[in-house]
Amino acid sequence: MNKAFKVSLVMVLALVMILTGCGNNKNNAAKNEASSNKGNAGTQTEASKGENAAKPKIGLVTDVGGVNDKSFNQSAWEALEALKAENKVDDKYLQSTSNSDYIPNLNQFVQGGYDLTWSIGFDLGDATKQVAAANPNAKLAIIDNVVEAPNVESVTFAENEGSFLVGVVAGLTTKTNKVAFIGGADSPVIKRFEVGFKAGVAAANPKATVKITYAGGYDKPDVGKSLASQLYDDGADIIFPAAGQTGNGVFNEAISRNKAGGANKLWVIGVDKDQSLEFGNDVTLTSMMKRVDVAVKNVTQQIIDGTFKGGQVTNLTLKDDGVGLPEKNPNLSQEVLDKVEEFKQKIVSGEVTVPAE
Repeated sequence: MNKAFKVSLVMVLALVMILTGCGNNKNNAAKNEASSNKGNAGTQTEASKGENAAKPKIGLVTDVGGVNDKSFNQSAWEALEALKAENKVDDKYLQSTSNSDYIPNLNQFVQGGYDLTWSIGFDLGDATKQVAAANPNAKLAIIDNVVEAPNVESVTFAENEGSFLVGVVAGLTTKTNKVAFIGGADSPVIKRFEVGFKAGVAAANPKATVKITYAGGYDKPDVGKSLASQLYDDGADIIFPAAGQTGNGVFNEAISRNKAGGANKLWVIGVDKDQSLEFGNDVTLTSMMKRVDVAVKNVTQQIIDGTFKGGQVTNLTLKDDGVGLPEKNPNLSQEVLDKVEEFKQKIVSGEVTVPAE
């Protein structure tokens, strides 16, 4: 073997060894990087799981009025959305289009492992009781009805007391001495609105009359508009609808008539929320606030804190600020506001008892 060939062979062998070493280093680096990424991915996944586990899942089932009823369903959903914005819960709603939707909608949340399922509205009482009995480990809560079950918390309101106060407003404001009430469905809850309103009008203005009518549902704005048209034609200048989405039609009729002009200014009294925020102060005389949002937030907070007990009934009254007028009432004179406050204190003290049925 000549000398030149030996030198070339040595150089080739050295080059092979260098390339092999580089390849091994690259492979090892790739393996180490993959291992590192895998470990990081695992850590992130566990952290994400921890975050999700820390936030309870809350489900809400509406009655047929729907989640955008500008009334109590919407108020309940906004309370959950506020908690979600604070990163305290994950929430979802299911909208019922008929009574037959109640049980399937409730079951969807309960069987989906939600930490709390809300029933919004008196009409969901029987469905809630049935679902609670079939799922004793589930936690449920209901607005406007009492379900006697160890895993259900019930929240009701003294609607009659708050309605008495807006009745006082109507009695002192009417120019025609004719006011009206439109109910949604004829139920104990809506009856409390009706009789409280009538009592307040009578206490403030014995000369005023109150015409009572019912729309037959909470999802009938066209019916609400038609009924309002008849009542305004009959001389009423203030209408108090306690009818969910049906009441939106009352507002629309009053707005239309006020734009057209007339002998008397026409008013609507809002319900559940401060409805001047939706329809404006030009038509909203005041509103009978029903703090469904506070009730939903308080009970949901029990789930967050781990203090939910079930089997409890809470009735929110005028004394608890569970019902009443909005903080701002630009359409009411100081004289009217003073009279409202006078009656409020008499109700809270027990001097005045407001009928409930």
